[in-house]
Amino acid sequence: MTEIVLFHSVLGLRPGVLETAEQWRAAGHAVHVPDLYGGAVFDGYDEAFEFLDKYGGQGELLRRTDAAVDGVRPGVVYAGYSNGVISVVHLVTSRPGALGALSFHGSVPVRAVGAELWPSSVPVQVHEAELDPFREDDANREFAETVSASGASYHYYGYPGVSAHLFADSSLTSEYDRQAAETMHGRALEFIAACEDRGR
Repeated sequence: MTEIVLFHSVLGLRPGVLETAEQWRAAGHAVHVPDLYGGAVFDGYDEAFEFLDKYGGQGELLRRTDAAVDGVRPGVVYAGYSNGVISVVHLVTSRPGALGALSFHGSVPVRAVGAELWPSSVPVQVHEAELDPFREDDANREFAETVSASGASYHYYGYPGVSAHLFADSSLTSEYDRQAAETMHGRALEFIAACEDRGR
């Protein structure tokens, strides 16, 4: 069993994220799914980013991230959907003991959370739609270079022909791509299993 903390996207704790958590629990893992928005959930990105700005932006997001893992033991895998990757990068670079990092729907440079280095002991898996409208190649490249320079394992998976951002969120009918999502979750479960082996 691996302990995992899964962070939601800018759209809030949607049912699709909870479904991912249930899939991982069914595979025998313990999964924490913090609600950093206090129940607020959105269907559109504009209103979600407006909400994020009003409640304090990234600074408040990271404060709530730290509060969410207070009491969670070291030796966990951090995972995040889209904007939740910011929480993942923050915790891996500021909280010792992570077993791995799963970055769904993009990645961010470590400097985005005020860090400089990536721990050499924390492997990374990044998943992103090839035609993601929010894709930032420079950010992806910088993150990849930082992780690789540390000596940590880094794997990037692009999903050819997929144009939706949150393609793995089954509750977003306009974006969900079942085949890509199933492939992503299969790869993620293999990664989690490998992290579990390393943590023994």
